Amino acid sequence: MLVDSEIWWDEVRQAFAAKHGRTWDQADRAAVMGANSRAWARIMRERLDLDMPEAEIERAIVDGVVARYRAEGAPLIDGAVEAVRRIAATLPVAVASSAHRAVIDAALETTGLADLFEVVVSSDEVEHGKPAPDVYLETARRLGRAPVSCLVVEDSLNGVKAAKAAGMTVVLVPNVSVPPAPGATELADLVLPRLADLDPGAFA
Repeated sequence: MLVDSEIWWDEVRQAFAAKHGRTWDQADRAAVMGANSRAWARIMRERLDLDMPEAEIERAIVDGVVARYRAEGAPLIDGAVEAVRRIAATLPVAVASSAHRAVIDAALETTGLADLFEVVVSSDEVEHGKPAPDVYLETARRLGRAPVSCLVVEDSLNGVKAAKAAGMTVVLVPNVSVPPAPGATELADLVLPRLADLDPGAFA
């Protein structure tokens, strides 16, 4: 939601697959969308038919994405950083991400937003990744807020499903580089073209 890094994940996975004589296509990308690291490493191992430990696959992909952040900086989404600063001035904000914690930390560091988030939770810290509600329920618990009082901003179908399953209100801001799967628009409570357009006060 803050950085347009989904294409990086895809490119790193494509390069990894090519290195091992395989291909990584759109169907493969859809299969790992929203999964936590344990799950997507297992899915990659199965779909690429690799005889190697899942932990090795996870490490290679995570290191590849973190290296992109260090080399290129954060691929910022227009208006996202300013929107977070504006909202965080009056409301508690948190991150509930499917990404590996090392990747989340790299993203927050390069955007300069790390100090604004009261809580940061990776799906790796809970049992099930999105579309299960685990990561959102854990984030609400750490915030000390009832799930029904939480407003979630998502860009994927699995993310919207996870937040709705947690009993939260969901705003969909579609990612231009990797649009959400069909059904996300209908399931979300509101669809906005940009995070910069979000006014949490309108939901009060």
